[in-house]
Parts: sequence; structure tokens; C-alpha cells
Amino acid sequence: MPRVLTISRVTVAPGHEAEYVRTVRQLAEFVRGRAQNLWLYRDPAVAGSYIEFSESRTEMAHRVRASRTDLEERLERRLRELAEYAPGAWDLWTEVSDVRIPDVPEG
Repeated sequence: MPRVLTISRVTVAPGHEAEYVRTVRQLAEFVRGRAQNLWLYRDPAVAGSYIEFSESRTEMAHRVRASRTDLEERLERRLRELAEYAPGAWDLWTEVSDVRIPDVPEG
């Protein structure tokens, strides 16, 4: 079964970056226990610009679809208070697992 991924562009207001990063870290630690992954990258050239990658084994187990505990709900709500998510942030992408890389001729 193919894995699923969301790619969320995020803009964090000045003064809220430290709390945003802490909150993402808390959520990432929590969802790891359910075989989900949450990675955070930042653009060092643009203050407050981040990308969240959320991955899970199935669509129904994904962060945007799975049922959540009260703690997860609070963390997700807090993230939306601290940051602005770009359009398409919650679009699900499905892994293409049967891609064959063609042979590249040498020379």
C-alpha cells in the first residue's frame, strides 16, 4: 500500500518562531508512536518561512484524516494560531512505489 504525504508551506509571524518549532517538535514526537513522520524545514534566507512534511503509511492514518487525541487537537490548533498555512497545505500526495529508473547510457 503506498504511503501518503502532505507538504505544507508555512509562514510564522515574527516573535512566534520558537513556540512554533517547539509545538511542531511535540506533535512530531507524539505521532511517531503511531508510525507517522513529521519533518520541519526552514528557509534560512526568509525569516518565518517553513515547510512541514507529514507522512504516514495510509491515507486514513495520516495527520489530516486520522482521529486525534485531545493533545493532538490542541497542538494542531496552536500551530494554526501561530502560523499561516498556504493554499494546498493539506493536499494528500500518494507515493509512486513502482517507478523504474531507466538505464542511462554511458559516454
